[in-house]
Amino acid sequence: MSKETKHFYEFGPFRIDPDKRLLLRDNRSVPLQPKAFETLLVLVEHSETVVLKDDLMKSVWPDTFVEESNLAQNIFVLRKTLGDAAGEHRYIVTVPGRGYRFTERVRLVPDEDDIVVQSRSITRVLIDEQSEEKSSPHTAWRWAGLVGALIAVLGGTWYWWSHRGPKLTGKDTIVLADFSNHTGDPVFDDTLRTALSVALAQSPFLNVLSDHKVGAVLRMMTRAPDTTLTADVALEVGQRAGSKAYIAGSISRLGNQYVLSLEAVNCQNGDTVVQEQVTAATKEKVLDALGDAAARLRSKLGESLATVQKFDAPLAKVTTPSLEALKAYSLSWKFLYLQDPVAALPYSQRAIDLDPGFAMAYEQMGITYFGLNEVERASEAFTKAFQLRDRASEWEKLEIDADYYGYATGELDRAVQALQVEIEIYHTRQYNMLVDLYSRLGQYEKSSEAARTMIQLDPNNTFGYVNLASHGLALQRPDQAQQAIEQAHARKLDDYLLHEYLYTLAFIRMDSARMAEQQRWFAVQPVYENYGLALAADTEAYAGHLNKAGELARRAVISAMRADNKEDAAIYEANGALEEAAYGNASKAKQLAAEALGLARAGRGVEAEAALAFAMSGETAQAESLVQDLNKRFPRDTQIQSLWLPGIRAQLELNKKNPPAALSILQAALPVEFANIPFGNNTSCLYHTYLRGEAYLAARQGAAAAAEFQKIIDHSGIVWNCWTGALAHLGMARANALQPKTLRGADADAANVRALATYKEFLTLWKDADPGIPILKQAKTEYEKLQ
Repeated sequence: MSKETKHFYEFGPFRIDPDKRLLLRDNRSVPLQPKAFETLLVLVEHSETVVLKDDLMKSVWPDTFVEESNLAQNIFVLRKTLGDAAGEHRYIVTVPGRGYRFTERVRLVPDEDDIVVQSRSITRVLIDEQSEEKSSPHTAWRWAGLVGALIAVLGGTWYWWSHRGPKLTGKDTIVLADFSNHTGDPVFDDTLRTALSVALAQSPFLNVLSDHKVGAVLRMMTRAPDTTLTADVALEVGQRAGSKAYIAGSISRLGNQYVLSLEAVNCQNGDTVVQEQVTAATKEKVLDALGDAAARLRSKLGESLATVQKFDAPLAKVTTPSLEALKAYSLSWKFLYLQDPVAALPYSQRAIDLDPGFAMAYEQMGITYFGLNEVERASEAFTKAFQLRDRASEWEKLEIDADYYGYATGELDRAVQALQVEIEIYHTRQYNMLVDLYSRLGQYEKSSEAARTMIQLDPNNTFGYVNLASHGLALQRPDQAQQAIEQAHARKLDDYLLHEYLYTLAFIRMDSARMAEQQRWFAVQPVYENYGLALAADTEAYAGHLNKAGELARRAVISAMRADNKEDAAIYEANGALEEAAYGNASKAKQLAAEALGLARAGRGVEAEAALAFAMSGETAQAESLVQDLNKRFPRDTQIQSLWLPGIRAQLELNKKNPPAALSILQAALPVEFANIPFGNNTSCLYHTYLRGEAYLAARQGAAAAAEFQKIIDHSGIVWNCWTGALAHLGMARANALQPKTLRGADADAANVRALATYKEFLTLWKDADPGIPILKQAKTEYEKLQ
């Protein structure tokens, strides 16, 4: 007595019944020849995509050779039947030299009368059965009950159809509720919601409210961010967020089979908008069934058939066929959402152990490591994800591409291109990474614009404020940085980077009390304690307190190792090596550089800093060996090729007393001179700018050297408390001391006064520096000779 509800293709005032091969208008049949109908059906099924002429002819005339004029005649008939005026082409557009495209949005809708027809069939069966039975009280009651049930079905059907919500648009958001697991099998907990999220994320039409936005709304509701999104909670979240609907799912056991249900509910009135129910024959088929249901739901919610077909890869392919692996993956995302990346990592690893081909598990691991500043581990994970990218959906492939080019090969321009394609198709995703890439190209205005877009799309996205604060510093706009941090804290958002920026603002403003306040925050954060210690070490080195700096750096290394962050530990060692080399302690510099490489040789940041430290301390052979290795391993990395290798090679030329060659090599750094370096605490130490100043000093070009050192002084929001910021004052003094030798009379006297003043500035800055520092001794000697 029951049958599956059939569906129509619907566009404008027309409907197509594929079963009866009828074109309907206002439920009345529209005459159409069979071949013309088949042509229309192919175009509709591939709406909004170009159907090539050859493909269309093969579909309509599969076993017959016909002239192209037959197809053109069918198109003419269809346009006329659909009511197009001459030359209007409202529904079917000709793509010259290629084929045709059906431009009207097509919807797949259930037959509104079908349930009524089925109900009438049930009624007829009941009447027939009643006529064959003798009337009795039991029969009467049975009949009354069945009629009542039928009325309820019809009434419910009418109510549902009369209360359907409007179709969604691409601007509407939807909330994804948690799955209700009625099977008793814990493997489905969290797992199916993650799988459904992946399925819906394939759609460039649907706009699922992000976990960050959901968490912000839950906080407004005075609920924990990991509150289970039951139907009632999802409804309230949707209402507060202004979402159009929420989608709830459930899974139940029926013998050996599994029944999955999806329901989209109007957030304004609680009415069901659309429903889908599917059955999986076995546990292993659950993901396939869920993917099918999600695709049908997307169509019912208003997405075109063309995009559903184009962006609908099977769930088991774009995630994993292993439910256990998917569960581990889901738990990892949960800990990332709760801002506990260290706890997330073991679950990512378990997902990979259970399914070594799980592309997005590697992608997730890369994101986690990158958030922990483990750049090289992140690079390895992103590379593996890229190798497995065929096991990902279309939007996931774009994300994998962007991370691979951005953080594995370092091809920043290609990473930006991948993100721009993703944003064009999926509209609101991945602005955070675009912000980061622009900053790594030194394009802070573009980066700020993308950060502001992030905040407009999601006012509770912490990273929008984090990046605006960073850019405020980099662009020498401390008030903008302060305002961004205050806006984040006003929304009860926080991140360790905001505390780094507060520390930096206090350092620039010489506010020791506020610097100490931020150090107290870092001291009670086991994962981030090492960042605070490293900041303090750099501040001591900036003031010439090398002994204190060394002790704090050692504590930072131990803290980082305790947090399983070997790469940052090695960076702290390499940074110490550069400080020692710059201050004239060559032997200590070589020792620290070697120790850094022993901690994390594979890291490009560690290797680059160690190579520069070796070059600055005169260890030419070791530096050249590392240059060859970096060039071989990272031939396309924007920053390695434009910043680090030119800087190291320039220092090696300075060691050979060849400043013109050094200056020529350093030209490569100019296009990305102020770029954000993705390792270390500060934005950039501007090593290449400092080296260019040193090269001009060696070439006896005082004015040019002064200009380079002034750049560093003028960009304290980029340099922060790096040693280059301190030694730039000495560089200015030395540059000013060169100029009187090229001048005469009063001009020479004025230049000499400037030189004495700038030497005094540096010596005042280092008034209580460790007395045995070689470069300090040299500065005092130079100052005395000028007097």
